[in-house]
Amino acid sequence: MTALLLAILSSAAMALALKWFRDPKGNRYGLLLGNYLTCVLIAFLTMPDRGAVLHGSAVTLVCGLIGGCFFIAALVAMQSSIAKTGAALTAAFARLGLTVSLLVSVLWFGERPTALQLGGIVLTLAALVVLHGGVKTGALSGGALVLLAVTLVTSGGGDAMAKVFSNLGPAEESVLYMFWVFLTALVLACGLALAEWKRNGKKLIWKEVAAGVAVGVPNYYSSYLLVIALGKLPAMLVFPAFSIGTILLVTVCSLWFFRERLTKRQAVGLALIGAALALLNL
Repeated sequence: MTALLLAILSSAAMALALKWFRDPKGNRYGLLLGNYLTCVLIAFLTMPDRGAVLHGSAVTLVCGLIGGCFFIAALVAMQSSIAKTGAALTAAFARLGLTVSLLVSVLWFGERPTALQLGGIVLTLAALVVLHGGVKTGALSGGALVLLAVTLVTSGGGDAMAKVFSNLGPAEESVLYMFWVFLTALVLACGLALAEWKRNGKKLIWKEVAAGVAVGVPNYYSSYLLVIALGKLPAMLVFPAFSIGTILLVTVCSLWFFRERLTKRQAVGLALIGAALALLNL
């Protein structure tokens, strides 16, 4: 449980850092590069056996490569979806990506939620929908719906790969798994930054790359601790608690530090989150 709580704390810290640096003036991938580079360095420096990079298991390598691809695919899908459907609807589908992780746990690894956990999961999904103003897709085009679906799948795919690794990969290679995840994401992000530079002429601003360090440290530990938590606790508890726990903590910090006001919809959503957390932990 300690790993899960620390993962939630790290995830909230990352979200708040992104909120602070949300208006890039240069290449929009500068902060992302700083983030992933920091994550790769932390993984390499904290690796018990750095020689494992050359002789780690195939499961760790494959899971890491796929996980890193999901990270970047989710980013691209969200950017494309925001342009067509708006930020609120895209964010809702990205959050609902936890259903992918839960389905993988049920269909692939045979986990079964208890009645109380199932109730907690339903309340979690309801809270996510309420917080994002409801998921209304009736007037959207087929292409927009496809983008939303891809956003949902790719957003949940990274966490699902963490579950796959925690079940199939060697526990002692958790740091190596994170190394491959973030190295893959870093290489792909470099490609996106280069494409942005060629297309719009926007170069990297090194202050924004450096700001990525503030995002990268909590980003690494939220992902790493999530893998640790999945090795000790059922996914039916970990994924919903991780998602809504992060939202709860970010909301409280935003009210306190950014002086944001709590809307009625947010109040209802937070009440649902509290009920969901209670059911998931019974």
